[in-house]
Amino acid sequence: MAVKDTVETAIAGNTITIFSKTYCPYCRRAKALLKEEFPEAKTEILELDDMDEGSAIQDYLWEKTKQRSVPNIFINQKHVGGCDAVVALNSQGKLAELVASA
Repeated sequence: MAVKDTVETAIAGNTITIFSKTYCPYCRRAKALLKEEFPEAKTEILELDDMDEGSAIQDYLWEKTKQRSVPNIFINQKHVGGCDAVVALNSQGKLAELVASA
């Protein structure tokens, strides 16, 4: 239950929540884009490879979102997907709306 609580608390308590791995180039790209575009947004990044429960969190995210890959990104408690989804939303001008919809 602690893993579920960790995930749900992070999602509920932040505008942007990113489940990431430190070595992942797609994670780095998504984190850079979100940090650059929305520096004022309350953001939490959970680096799963640095956490003892990282594998269990990734398993729970699979149950919750059907996405096993990282980054696994939530904006205003809505699952948006990974790096490609965030880049696409940004290029379509929809990412700012999603972040502002708090």
